[in-house]
Amino acid sequence: MEQNHSQNRRTIMLKDSQVDLCGRTDFTRTAPLLARDEAFSFACAGCGGCCRGREDIVLSGFDLWRIAARLRLPPRTVARAFCRGSIGRVSRLPVLRLAPLKEEHGNCPFLTGNHCAIHDAEPLVCALYPLAQEITKDGQVSYFLQSTQCGGQVIAARVGDYLTRYDVPAREATDVRWAQVCMELEDTVERLDALFEPVFARRMQEKLWQALYYRYDFAKEYRPQLEENLLWLDGELKKLEGMQMRHSTIEKSDR
Repeated sequence: MEQNHSQNRRTIMLKDSQVDLCGRTDFTRTAPLLARDEAFSFACAGCGGCCRGREDIVLSGFDLWRIAARLRLPPRTVARAFCRGSIGRVSRLPVLRLAPLKEEHGNCPFLTGNHCAIHDAEPLVCALYPLAQEITKDGQVSYFLQSTQCGGQVIAARVGDYLTRYDVPAREATDVRWAQVCMELEDTVERLDALFEPVFARRMQEKLWQALYYRYDFAKEYRPQLEENLLWLDGELKKLEGMQMRHSTIEKSDR
């Protein structure tokens, strides 16, 4: 995930650690947090370099739904065509990131020339750049500036104005909800991972992928579907836990 140039990053606070959405903890934020009325500046050459040679563009479920709606394709189809899935090493939650194109020197699959083909539905980390976002467990949202190395025109703005320019405030409540869901599920998955045998752990991961990313209709509003999926997931995880308990009981009685 580490690159030679600046990384888009969105972080959440899990337990006592700072964890990014790839489930990594091997980084620390050194840049100060910025107030929304605070000014910042950065240099941009408009070269699209921040979209090249990277594998760290992580999507939330909301990001995937937005891209799916933009392309008029089911979320699972978009994920299979343009993304790479994995399980977070720390969070043990599904992680979906844009898959760079090998034939295009590792560029973002939506980069055309120096422009984004899905600009009106770009992932949050792209809309924020060069700012990054940090969300605490109680839903507090902070921003900080990442370093850029492109050079070019110096752009100055206030944090709040810059966020509004890219419609970040309009989606912030949904992004906070997503982060809080991940934080809550991290605790649940940690407990169940310790309980489940491999077959039940795999089924749990399948349910998580569906609830967080795939079980959505791009033609319907996202938030109601997320809440519905979380209720469905809770029921499915309880079923799996019950199956594991019965299986363990049978194994004990057969000894």
